[in-house]
Order: sequence, then C-alpha cells, then structure tokens
Amino acid sequence: MLDRSQISRRQFVKASGNMVALGALSASPARLLSQQDIGSKRPAPADRKFQSKAVEEFLIQTSKRIGDPELAAMFRNCYPNTLDTTVQPGQFEGKPDTAVLTGDIPAMWLRDSSAQVWPYLPLLRSDRSLRELIEGVVRRHTRCLLIDTYANAFMTDLNAGPLPWSVHDRTEMRKGVGERKYELDSICYPIRLAHGYWRATGDTSPFDAQWKEAMQAVLETMRAQQRKHSEGPYRFQRRAENPTDSLINGIGSPANPVGMIASCFRPSDDACTLPFLVPSNLFAVTALRHLATMLNTISHEAAMANEAENLAKEVGQALHAYAIARTPQGTIWAYEVDGFGGQVLMDDANVPSLLGLPYLESSPDRQLYDRTRQLVWSARNPWFFSGKLGEGIGGPHIGRDSIWPMSQIIYALTSSFDTEITHALRMLKASSNGTGFIHESYNKDDSSRFTRSWFAWANTLFGELISLVAASRPALLR
Repeated sequence: MLDRSQISRRQFVKASGNMVALGALSASPARLLSQQDIGSKRPAPADRKFQSKAVEEFLIQTSKRIGDPELAAMFRNCYPNTLDTTVQPGQFEGKPDTAVLTGDIPAMWLRDSSAQVWPYLPLLRSDRSLRELIEGVVRRHTRCLLIDTYANAFMTDLNAGPLPWSVHDRTEMRKGVGERKYELDSICYPIRLAHGYWRATGDTSPFDAQWKEAMQAVLETMRAQQRKHSEGPYRFQRRAENPTDSLINGIGSPANPVGMIASCFRPSDDACTLPFLVPSNLFAVTALRHLATMLNTISHEAAMANEAENLAKEVGQALHAYAIARTPQGTIWAYEVDGFGGQVLMDDANVPSLLGLPYLESSPDRQLYDRTRQLVWSARNPWFFSGKLGEGIGGPHIGRDSIWPMSQIIYALTSSFDTEITHALRMLKASSNGTGFIHESYNKDDSSRFTRSWFAWANTLFGELISLVAASRPALLR
C-alpha cells in the first residue's frame, strides 16, 4: 500500500487511477470518434451532483448550432461536468454554501472553483437554484479566505486536515487548508467570480461584513507581498523530488520592492523562478479595480475602495517600468521578473498566463500583447511544443513534450481569426483521444498518453469556448 502522506500531488494523481488511460491506451493510435461512438459520457441523472433546467436547455439549444457531431458530443459532456461531478451544495448559518472539487483531487482550489463555475453566470437570471449554487461558491470563498489568504486549496470539510502530500509541509497549516502554496492569482479569482456574480444577478446579499473582512485580508496580503519593509509572514518548504514543489530558503528568490506583488507559486502550483509573476500581477490590477467598484457601489466603503484603486495603480505603474522585456521582435511582457533586472521569457499553460491576458480582461496594451502572443505561441517559448497531434503550451508541472489543451482553448478564446479558432478546435478534438473529455495534458505525438481523465476546469473551459463560438461563429463548428 502507498503511504500517501509521503507522496506528491503528481504521484497521488497517478496512484489514484487518473493516469489509467495512459497505460491502458498507450498501444492504441490516436483516433477521432466514429458516428456510432458518439454518445453521452455524463453520469445518469440520478447520479449527478446538481441538476439545472437552464443548463439542460442551454445544452439542447447550443448543440443545434454545432454541425460537427463530435464537437457537439464533447460539448454536452464537458460544459456541465462541474455540476455533474464536482459540486457539493449545502448551507452554512442558513445561507448557501457550495464546495467545488477540482475533479480527481478531493479538495477545492480557489482558482479552479472560480473558473469552473464561471461559464454558468449568463444562466443565473433564469435559474434560481443555479444562482443559489453559485452564491454558495462566493460565500465558501469568503469562508476560505478568512481561514488563510496564503492557502491555494481547501478541504470540503473546513474542520478537516490537509491533503496527504501536504501533511509534512514546513509552513503554518490550519484546519480546513488542503495545501498552502501561496499563489497571487488564488486571491484574485474569488474577486473575479464575486464581481461576475454581482454583474450577472444584481444580488448583493453575499457581500456582507464577512466578505468585507475577507477582502480586507486580501488587501493586507497583497500589501505584505509587495515586500517593501520585510519578506512578509509566509514560509513554505516541502521534501520532494521535484524542486518546483518547494521554495528556496522557504521564501523563494530575492525581490526588489518596486511595487509589484510577489507570488511564491504559479497557477500550475509550481514554484516561481522569480518572485514577480507578471500575468498574475496584471490580473491583480484588474481584480483590484473590480473590488474597488464593488466596495464603492455595494458597501459604500470609499476608504477601502481607494486603497484597492491605489494599489492597482501602483502595481500597474511598476509593471510598465519593470516587466516589459526587449526582444529583436520588439517589446513584450516578461513572464517573471525580480525588480533587479532579471527576467524570465516564457509562458505556462495555466491561467493567468501571458496568452490568456485578454480572457481575464488584463491586457492594457493591445500591441504589446500581440507581440507577446507571437512569442509565447512559438518555439521562442521554451514550454511551447509542436508534434504530430498539434501544438500548444505546456509547463514544468508535467514536463517536456506535453501540451495542455487548456492553452489551445485560451488560444481560441483570445483570437479574432477564424483560421486560428478552427485550428484550435481540430487540435482539441484530437487531444480528447475519443474519451469525450478534455485532459490536463497529452503527448504532442500521441494523445493516448494523457494526464488526468477527470479535470473539471479544463472541461468547463472547453464548454465555455464552444458556447461562445456557437453564439458568434457557428459556421466554424460545422
């Protein structure tokens, strides 16, 4: 028997059967679904975690606009996957409280859970039960942030102990925390969801005194991680074979306090090489401005709103002063910087990424983004791979020659060109390897060699892409 307290997240996922497809299908050539293969891979209605009339109607209506039967089947499997398999609706103190698992790992990531329910926001006005479910996610985020703004993942039972691979981490673990890797984007995503929920529904009930307290904790964490006066209170080390699972000296590489906000880990849960993660700082600027709007409009907290707005302005100015790199092809956004002049030129598949800046409304300079996009979607990005089954961005989390379909989805979501979107759709079909779902990663030459057969974020993100293309460019789905 494996002692899961001694193994990493990667090893746990393998041991839990989420790499079964890798071994079972490794001898099979990549294939597309035949007509008779196409069918629902959803759980039976009685086994679904949550059912929404609005979602079911949306699936029917959107599918009518998808001429490609394989894409239609994948859409019907993927779009509701979060609701079908990962949500745990409940109540806390008489109010909605919803935990959202990441899929094959029994915990709730702040980032993943926010992104997993995002595509359902347009349906909230027509489905009260779905609205209450998402309200419960917003409220659960508040509870999590009040426990620890430095944690990236939480247990569904907020009185439970950590995930198996976090038991021996050298950090300040608290009850309810699943993993304590401080990632700047993890405290930005709940703001994005809260703002999106408010805009979609007009409902202000989740934004009470507890939410305000949680947002104040977020602002204090961001200020502390500007590291103007000290390195801040956070420390983390882990005994692991992969060095990206731990931090140098428990805090990471040195940072010059120039105004940006340090992030110890990337959205991939891998340690940052340099402490100022540029796409996460750009995302923070957007999140802080959304927060300021909500504080002014809903809470009438002018002082706190000004604090958020001023921090956004300071970070934005620092980004333009220190995060722009010069290349032979022109200036671009660096991926990470340290404020001393050090820069890392690359991109990672996980969002926020440089490629995904427009998706998160975090791309203030279109021409600068376009030049950055050209670099990250090319061999000039060391984590860009091209093979027999397509091209895309990966990252250290899985390793070389592994493309993340998430990058292909974001490539399409941030494109205005039919040829690019069509290219991405073809690659996404191939990446599924006939399973009807989107995976974490796959080998550039063999889609049967994939990781994570149940990765809800990627599934719902794919559903979001197809729904948007069906609404605006249905001809591309034929």
